[in-house]
Amino acid sequence: MSDHNQLKITSMDYRKDRPKAENPLKVMDLTLRDGHQSLFATRGRTEDMIPVAEQMDEIGFWALETWGGATFDTMHRFLNEDPWERIRTLKRYAKKTPFSMLLRAQNLVGYRNYADDVARAFVDRAAANGMDIFRTFDALNDYRNFETVVKVIKECGKHFQGCICYTMTEPRLGGDVYNLDYYVKKGKDLENMGADTICLKDMAGLAAPYDAYAIIKALKKVVSIPIHLHSHFTSGMAPMTQLKAVEAGVDIVDTCMSPYAYRTSHSAIEPLVMTLLGTNRDTGFDIKAMAAINEILERDIIPKYRHLLNETKLSIIDINVLLHQTPGGMLSNLVNQLREMDALDKIDQVYAELPRVRKELGQIPLVTPTSQIVGIQTVNNVLFDDEKERYKMITGQVKDLCYGLYGKTAVPIDAAVQKKALKGYPRGEDPITCRPAEVLEPELEKAKEDVKGLAVDLDDELIYAIYPVTGKRFLKWKYGKEEPPAEVKAKTLEEAKAEQELIEKAKAGKLVEKDEKKVPLKGDDLREFKVFVDDEYFEVGVEEIGGSPMVSYVQQPPGQMPAPVRVPAAAPAASPAPAAPPEKPAPKAVDAAEGTPLAAPMPGMIISYQKKIGDSVSKGETLVILEAMKMENALPSPADGTIKAINFSSGDNVAKGDVLCVIG
Repeated sequence: MSDHNQLKITSMDYRKDRPKAENPLKVMDLTLRDGHQSLFATRGRTEDMIPVAEQMDEIGFWALETWGGATFDTMHRFLNEDPWERIRTLKRYAKKTPFSMLLRAQNLVGYRNYADDVARAFVDRAAANGMDIFRTFDALNDYRNFETVVKVIKECGKHFQGCICYTMTEPRLGGDVYNLDYYVKKGKDLENMGADTICLKDMAGLAAPYDAYAIIKALKKVVSIPIHLHSHFTSGMAPMTQLKAVEAGVDIVDTCMSPYAYRTSHSAIEPLVMTLLGTNRDTGFDIKAMAAINEILERDIIPKYRHLLNETKLSIIDINVLLHQTPGGMLSNLVNQLREMDALDKIDQVYAELPRVRKELGQIPLVTPTSQIVGIQTVNNVLFDDEKERYKMITGQVKDLCYGLYGKTAVPIDAAVQKKALKGYPRGEDPITCRPAEVLEPELEKAKEDVKGLAVDLDDELIYAIYPVTGKRFLKWKYGKEEPPAEVKAKTLEEAKAEQELIEKAKAGKLVEKDEKKVPLKGDDLREFKVFVDDEYFEVGVEEIGGSPMVSYVQQPPGQMPAPVRVPAAAPAASPAPAAPPEKPAPKAVDAAEGTPLAAPMPGMIISYQKKIGDSVSKGETLVILEAMKMENALPSPADGTIKAINFSSGDNVAKGDVLCVIG
């Protein structure tokens, strides 16, 4: 497009009915999925998508991304919403534009590889509920993890978009691992698998403009299917990268409506529309129609979520992402985890350790779930390692990675780390080399049995199969078996605004407002007193009113500094004291049983206890599986003995220091 002959800019305005371009750029909108996932912790509710769904359906997007990624998890866990219902609901409002979802290959919408029977059922139900395009990626770019889901996508007659997760080992494209040949080979592999389109998935905003140009040019030469670019704004390069990709012939790009764009989200669509106006790649979009959508988002929707936006930095870009390569959502999670552990001062140590852990775990791309795997293990190393030993607390997912349950890494995993992780590993200490799901036993029938009498259909059963602890809890909420807690219930716009006002008052130190009292006029009964405070004195005027003295003024001699004065007075009627701000809950007290406590080393959620009261245990034996940031930590017994007390249940959230159980 840099060639002047390709430009056909005219004096036409941005009318919706302007002449169609020769090769219009196709655009997928991510507002309803990756936009709020990137900026607002995936807390967007279906009710807040309905007001704009019909208007977005009229813009002419190639597709609307509405589902997948973290939405399935967040909806049932934090929003008390049925994930399947979102697809069906939005389909009633957006009837023309295809729906796209982000599918984590054999991980589906979870954080591990699921058995083939669960994977087949999930894809089939997603298609039946209304999903049209399956953007499929594997965190390791191991396409063996595509085999099961792709077969079902094709059987359902749906669009299979194969992804290449973009990552680097050098500041720019190159090196001995992730180079141009690597991406070209992956593109060929996807076309051979039957992909309808190929997506270069740049989840951390690492792709520099000229690197993206080179990759897309090379891919266009060797594959015949359309190329799609997905690049987050995090580093600030994405708009330039998009434009160079357009020059290289990219077919589709990802953007968000501007209120949901920038920061760790994506580039905004509106500047791109104006940039290409009148060229041979003109999108044809009506900028006025998009402005109307933005007005609704800004006025009626965004205020509900503003408190979730990380505004601690003035800049909307984070150039540090080019150093540690961690996606923005993962960065905010790491910061929150360290804050909850009172260890935010160690964030620089985490940044320094992260590249080292990534290299030792096979130089894997950092995208869900590998970004969590590397990130949480890095935090564990910083907090629990010492000069004598590294990897003192290894998560279950790192052990699974070392065994091969996620697939083949780009380079071999460090032999010493792998050996330590697999010591005593239940499946064996020798890693596998086959397709990971081949060693997984079928899971669906057992899941159905576990929620018999609670789940009413296969969709319910799949929620439990993918998320057993939180999924079962959601089903109890859904069918009235348990009352959902207040924090998962929706808030009105008025409630959200009222909360925001309180936050602003707190920041300004005006949370407790004082009543302004008008000073009364001096009366004839005024009496003057001298009040001495240490070496200072004050003259105080007191007047009798109904038998109760009242201070009417304080006169301070020249040159003296004011000091607090207490005047004896009749006690007024008692009034309730203002409530003290809530304190951080203290760790749960040890049960009456005496013994050695096992305390939570970090905040998290109890997945399960491996023992029950009365069971004997040996020191080092796993007692509790604690989930922290979606990763599982096996907590060992601190002593030999017998379980005397268990203080929590599966699904309970615990704080750092809470006593989980007692060994006597």
